[in-house]
Amino acid sequence: MLVSINWLKQYIDLDDITPEELAEKITKSGIEVDSAEPIVDQIKNVVVGYVKSCEKHPNADKLNLCQVDVGDEELQIICGAPNVQAGQKVAVAKPGARLPGGMKIKKAKLRGVESQGMICSLQELGIDDKFVQKEFSDGIFVFADDVEVGEDAIERLNLNDTILELELTPNRSDCLSMIGVAYEVAAILGKDIKLPEVAIDYVDDAATDHVQVRVETPELNPYYGAFIIRNIQVGPSPLWMQNRLIAAGIRPINNVVDITNYVLLEYGQPLHAFDYDRFGSKEVVVRTAEKDEKIQTLDDVERTLSEDHLVITNGKEPVAIAGVMGGADSEVNDETTTVLLEAAYFDSLSVRKAAKDHQLRSEASIRFEKGVDPNRVKEAGLRACQLLEQYAGGEVLSGVAEFNGLDVTEEVVTFTSDQINRVLGTEIKADEMEDIITKLRFSCERDGNQFKVTVPTRRGDISIVEDMVEEIARIFGYDNLPYTLPEGAGQAGRLTEKQQLKRKIHQYLQGSGLNESWTYSLTTEERSGLLVSPEVREQEPVPVQLAMPMSESHSHLRLSLLPELLASLQYNIARKQNDLALYEMGSICINHDKTVTKQPAEQLRLSGALTGLWMNHPWQQEKKPVDFYVVKGILEGLFEFVQINGVQFEAGEVDGIHPGRCAVIKVKGDTIGFLGQLHPALQEEYDLKDTYVFDLNLDKMYEYIEKEERYQPIPRYPSISQDLAFVVDEQVPSSNLLQAIKDAGGSYLQKVEVFDVYQGEHMEEGKKSIAYSLLFQNPEATLTDEEVDQAREEIIQTVKEKFNAQLRG
Repeated sequence: MLVSINWLKQYIDLDDITPEELAEKITKSGIEVDSAEPIVDQIKNVVVGYVKSCEKHPNADKLNLCQVDVGDEELQIICGAPNVQAGQKVAVAKPGARLPGGMKIKKAKLRGVESQGMICSLQELGIDDKFVQKEFSDGIFVFADDVEVGEDAIERLNLNDTILELELTPNRSDCLSMIGVAYEVAAILGKDIKLPEVAIDYVDDAATDHVQVRVETPELNPYYGAFIIRNIQVGPSPLWMQNRLIAAGIRPINNVVDITNYVLLEYGQPLHAFDYDRFGSKEVVVRTAEKDEKIQTLDDVERTLSEDHLVITNGKEPVAIAGVMGGADSEVNDETTTVLLEAAYFDSLSVRKAAKDHQLRSEASIRFEKGVDPNRVKEAGLRACQLLEQYAGGEVLSGVAEFNGLDVTEEVVTFTSDQINRVLGTEIKADEMEDIITKLRFSCERDGNQFKVTVPTRRGDISIVEDMVEEIARIFGYDNLPYTLPEGAGQAGRLTEKQQLKRKIHQYLQGSGLNESWTYSLTTEERSGLLVSPEVREQEPVPVQLAMPMSESHSHLRLSLLPELLASLQYNIARKQNDLALYEMGSICINHDKTVTKQPAEQLRLSGALTGLWMNHPWQQEKKPVDFYVVKGILEGLFEFVQINGVQFEAGEVDGIHPGRCAVIKVKGDTIGFLGQLHPALQEEYDLKDTYVFDLNLDKMYEYIEKEERYQPIPRYPSISQDLAFVVDEQVPSSNLLQAIKDAGGSYLQKVEVFDVYQGEHMEEGKKSIAYSLLFQNPEATLTDEEVDQAREEIIQTVKEKFNAQLRG
């Protein structure tokens, strides 16, 4: 929002404060002033002059020799502007004047004739081309006859103004108007505010005799008012109005359009002027557009409407997109004599959608989107009628044709001074709070320290006690709030148990040679259901599709981290990085509702993908490629590191994984993930060689961690180790035997490890030999051979019974 200091002075006395000081006070009260800059810098000694005569230069066809009266003297000035004529009042830079850019005006000779100054164009005075009216764009500026010769042209053109640029937050739409800013400044400075007085000399004719209003969608348009102003004379608006529009960044067009724009800036209420004679009927009908309905807007573009767009019609066809832009057919032009003036309240969401769909975000749509003051809609229309009467010669018909279902109820907030002080840590007295509320121009009923505040509708951002806390704090002054240290017992910060688990996992995996990868949580529709862990697949999740994806490759929320990890492998291998071990810790989104009516559940997963060489020692001529057991060993070490016991690896099947090289990972019978080699077809799709992956449910892993650290003293007594080899069917998993040995080994069995698996010569077909190393130890006494032999026999007997195994000699 651009705020003209000179315009602001029309509502509030600012003579005792500089623009820079005011900018600082506004910023400290909660609205950031991005800049405070003069409209034009370094300009002086420019006055209004009267061209007494204008003759051709004796030595140049395109130059004119002018005699110009500047009040205290008469100057001879040579001017090359094509529109300079005798009888004009113009801006004259006298000798010694300084213009924008540091240009100094001196006496000079042009083609042998002396020139004593310069007749200026608006561009030469520092005004941007886009704000200059067409008739002055290629020549000098000509004042109206109401200016005095010799007076300061800089002041007349408002070039002595300073512009504040406010960076407004979305909740402060009240300051999208000059009156709103005036209320804010008056509260900050504790000064009175002077608002425009609206007085209209109505003619004896009713507007309702010439137009009727019908609103078919009151929920989108709770108020619509139509004013009629006849005998309009379209022409330039007064210079003061043009100056204020330019200061606000709007180019003057003509008096009718300029007045609607002026009231937009003054009241924050968008208005629209239709040519009544070209409107097409005596009825205004507000409705939603029909599908594929057409309208040609003011920018001469034909636009296709949808059923979501609100339109103003003449009962037959659209004449405007509500709150966004009017139609070309009913536009005010130089021939317009009667104006139908619209003042309306439109639904913010409806305006926002129409503006976005047609890429027509304007000063009007911005204000409707953020919300206008419902109590000033009609008042703004009356203000425009007053100005049209004064500066366009219009006759305002009495009354207004309107539909009015607008809720103008004011919010009421009750609180006590103790509540405010408790939040702010202050000791503001109730009388001082009442004074602050009065400065804000809020109505207030007070009973001791109990306040009942009625908030005006212009402040739609205030509805609860916390809003009033903020208002009182910022007017009291944030700098005046006391500095206090927190009270109470302090506690050192620490990581939660889950955070500690994450750090331990990162520490272990990175120490094991894996590199962390971060991938998008969004993937393609095809990849969203790829390589999903069995326990997730059992839930029959529905992939979540984004309503407005950035691209097809990021259109769905992932159900597995692995597809994007494989894409990372593919990317790196394409760049000659062949030995890769990546892992990622991240969330997947599990949704069971096809319509996604509630937030998908997030689940924390740990996934890894490895390919190429796991070990490469050129000096020892030793190379080891990644295989199933490398990955299994990494995971076994991880479970041991984070203290998860009872982990089992069972042969299983997962879509996308090699059927003979896949293991489902369980803890105490509960599936927590899987590991395996990619299916050859999937490897080929990703242009990968042998690649092994794992995927774990970290949320479930957390449930099985041994929460308490256990101390185990260094053994004082010797241990006894024995080896056992069993011949079993080749389909029997080693992990099942291992668990059976642990269960049967008794309390003295401390450790069991597989050290050999054999199939081949001298082994019966369909059989395999698995050899285990057993470690026995009694922490309180020396073991006897009898105790070990007894445990050994119990193990052999159990394994024989459960797996039909034979002890290998």
